[in-house]
Amino acid sequence: MKSVLLIGLGRFGMHALEKMNEFDIEIMAVDRNEARVNEILPMVTDAQIGDAANMTFLRSLGVDNFDLCLVAIGDDFQNSLVITAYLKELGARKVIARASSEIQQQFLLRNGADDVIYPEKQMAEWMVVRHAVDHVLNYIGLEGDLAIYEVTVPKEWFGKTVAALDIRRRFNLNILTIRSNGSSVQVDGNTVLNENDILLVVGKWEDVRKAFRI
Repeated sequence: MKSVLLIGLGRFGMHALEKMNEFDIEIMAVDRNEARVNEILPMVTDAQIGDAANMTFLRSLGVDNFDLCLVAIGDDFQNSLVITAYLKELGARKVIARASSEIQQQFLLRNGADDVIYPEKQMAEWMVVRHAVDHVLNYIGLEGDLAIYEVTVPKEWFGKTVAALDIRRRFNLNILTIRSNGSSVQVDGNTVLNENDILLVVGKWEDVRKAFRI
């Protein structure tokens, strides 16, 4: 069972908490606002009221015992920066921090964050790719510049086999699965692509653009 130290119970922190509750995760939540802490008590393993920007208080939480520390503060960047630095100084295994701008993202990474979540930017990118780009129905970002894309089949690919298209060699894309008539199809070289098929491919955005002529 994984354990998470969640610092900050604003909107972002609450959404993260609700999602974590769907999984088998031990959660300690921290916020300066007593009412917020009391509200989430049934949803967490433990909770503390206090200022995580205070080194003494933060040390008392035993941050090195958690698999992940999530700094979900969005309205006080100075505190977010300080807490991120303190967490790493206290031996936190992995620190993810929330940013509200590119410059905040850069400073948090320089200050020790292992990863930075920039919700507004990521949501805007997701919205554009999903709703304003032909062929792409959805996508999930992975590590680095890789992502999984849900795409429709281009007209010129209708009736052709996966082997004949040779997508892996030509475009550096791997087909994970094909959804045909609502069901997933096991993919091999003899699989024929049809008009209403939906492909799940993994690769880089520039390769997806080339393959699907976006």
